[in-house]
This record gives sequence, C-alpha cells and structure tokens, in this order.
Amino acid sequence: MAADTSSAAARTPTRSGTVPQVSDLSTLRAEATDLLPELVELRRTIHRQPEIGLDLPITQSVVVDALDGLGLEVSTGEHLSSVVAVLRGAQPGRTVVLRGDMDALVMPEDSGVDYASELPGVMHACGHDSHVAMLVGAARLLTARREQLAGTVRFMFQPGEEGNGGAQLMMDEGVLADADAAFAIHVTPNLPSGWVATRPGPLMASADEFEITVVGRGGHASTPHLTGDPVPVACEIVTAMQSAVTRRVDAFAPAVVTVTTLRAGTASNVIPEKAHLSGTIRTTSERTRRRVHEDLVRVAEGIASAHGMRAEVDLKVGYPVTVNDDAVARLVLDLAPEVVADGASVIESPAPTMGAEDWSYVLGEVSGAMAFLGVCPPDIADPRDAPACHSNVMRLDEAAMPTGVALHVAMAQRLLAGPA
Repeated sequence: MAADTSSAAARTPTRSGTVPQVSDLSTLRAEATDLLPELVELRRTIHRQPEIGLDLPITQSVVVDALDGLGLEVSTGEHLSSVVAVLRGAQPGRTVVLRGDMDALVMPEDSGVDYASELPGVMHACGHDSHVAMLVGAARLLTARREQLAGTVRFMFQPGEEGNGGAQLMMDEGVLADADAAFAIHVTPNLPSGWVATRPGPLMASADEFEITVVGRGGHASTPHLTGDPVPVACEIVTAMQSAVTRRVDAFAPAVVTVTTLRAGTASNVIPEKAHLSGTIRTTSERTRRRVHEDLVRVAEGIASAHGMRAEVDLKVGYPVTVNDDAVARLVLDLAPEVVADGASVIESPAPTMGAEDWSYVLGEVSGAMAFLGVCPPDIADPRDAPACHSNVMRLDEAAMPTGVALHVAMAQRLLAGPA
C-alpha cells in the first residue's frame, strides 16, 4: 500500500494563511509530539499481541482501556471486535468519522525489533498498530477541544480490513449513521517519514480473486494423444490473459491480472484430468473491472473449448476501487502542510496504487478521503528500498505518528466546520 512519489508535485509546509482556519492548528503538531511516548507504548503493546480477522478481543480491550477517562461514549461491536467511541462537541452540528483499522496478517515476523510479535505466524506487517495509536492520540487532542467543537466525531476502530470486509460489517452495525464526512490514514514505509500523500479520485485499486479449473481427460504421459492434457491449456490461458490486458484495457484506466498459483498432476508419468489456476485482478475503475471479468471468462472458456476441454471459472468479487472525494482530498493537501514536520513535504500522488482497502466501502457512502503517511525507517536512505507493507521484515518510523495524529485532528475540525 505504498504511495508512488515519482513525478509528484511536492507541496512544502507553509504558514501562508491560505488554508481554511481551524482552531489551534499551529499548536497541533507540538501537542501531538508530546503524546509520542504514549503512542509508542500503545503501538508496541498491540504489535506484540497481533490478532487476525474479525475477532480481536485482546486488541479491543487495549483500545477500550486507552480511551478510558476521556468522557467518550464507547461501544463495542455485536458481531465483530470493533470499538466505536463518540465525542460530542459543545454544540450540535455535523458528524465526522475517523478510522483506524486494528487487524494483523497471517505471516511470520522477522523484523528483528525487540517488541516483535509474540505469536508465531502472526504479524502487524501493514502498520495497523500505528493506525490505532494515532487514532487514540487524535481522540485525546479532540477531547481537549470539546468546547470548541460543533458536531460529533466518531472514532471507528475497525477489525477485519485484511480481506474480511470489517468496514462493511461496521457500517451494517451503524457506524456511518448520519455521517457527513469520513477520513482515514494509512502508513507506508515507501514514502519518506512524515510525508503525506493523497490524490483526488481513485486512490487504490479494486481487488478481486479468480479460480480457474481446466477439465480435460487424464491418462498415461507416454500417450498424450489418448488424453486431454489440461496443463498446456492452462499455460495458454495464463499468457492469453496477459495479452488481453495489454490489448483490451485502456492504459489510463489500468488493470493488473496476476496468476499466483498453477497446480496440476501427481506423478511424472501421469497426465492429470484437471489443472487449477488462481490469482488476483486489480483495477482502478469499475468499467475496467467489468471488462476484465468478462475477458477472463471468455478467454478461459474459449481456449479450453478450442482444445476440446472445459474451463470452470469462479470469480470472487472483493473490495471496490477506493475513490477519494475530490474536495476532501484537496482539503487534505491544503491542511497537511500545516501539520507536517519541518523538511517534510505533502505530495499529490500522480496515480493510484494497486493495493486495495475496504475503506472503499465507506467512501462509497459518504464524502471522504484517505491519505498515506510516510514511515520509512530512518536507517534506510531511499524509501524505495524499504520493505513494503505485508513484508515479514516491515518496520516503520514511529516518529511520524504525531503527524498522523495532527492530521486526523485538523481534518476532523475542518470537516465539522462544513463541506470541504
């Protein structure tokens, strides 16, 4: 989930006064930096005890404890280990949702940090532990500003982002009720620490999966003419799909089709009856998404039929394209220079990334945006060399977290003030 910084237009921090006025904006970063030791401790506590999917009882308990004493209306999910904390301002007004996802990944940790995962085969390799810490920090600063707020801030601590659609489940339980706007941050080690990046329109891709089974006729490997060998047919489907993408898909609304598994056979002298393919489809527009789905089915079935065989195609629709509201994304680009550290930049990403996010469901319902926060470790000179999210050696620079806290607070205050 890394933001591509190449050819991006950088926006250096400024105090020009062109940014919409938000109370205490000039002090936000300093206040957030004062919270850093607390944020680091919270993040590392979660990092040591990672949990996956929709059932995160340990993480849920840690979050509830971290919010204790703030005077928020805290509730937990009915069908998943979510936490929703509501801050009501001194006056009625709009409702803004801020999100931090909480789940980890099924993978080993080899980062070498002294607070590494204590659970074998589970790791916070996507930075969600830092997302939680930053959102708790934002809750602290916004609570201190309660008397200045007109409206409601709803803090959405979400499980199940990594493939389980936790955002949609929280929406089903009412997290977006009467919401006017929403904002989220995702960290990326492939952006300089403390930098912020986003863009209007598509920010991240859709993510679908496919499984194809080529059904032939098994037999002895010495007499292929007496069989229907599915292996070369499966290979032909793989190459044909790559050609279909380059010839059928608009280069300015791209798609990525990647075959990640190919399984067939049990012995060197046996032609199998079936060959199995699976992989992922990533697109940045719904039109391209539909076209690729149609092409995949047609190509697989057509090639198999041409060889006298059958292809069974199973498409599993996943997260849709994450599309930022243009005005809210522009607001991020305007506000962020006021809260980043000296020397950090705010950039408008030149293109979407091909990672995917279930924040897309939220942005399909309310005006909002997501921004990337750079967390490249300080010992890595070039962020392009940093292990990306979902790497077993992924690390992040915790010193960037105050920027995330301050940006959450600035966006909440500005979005409460009115439409972007």
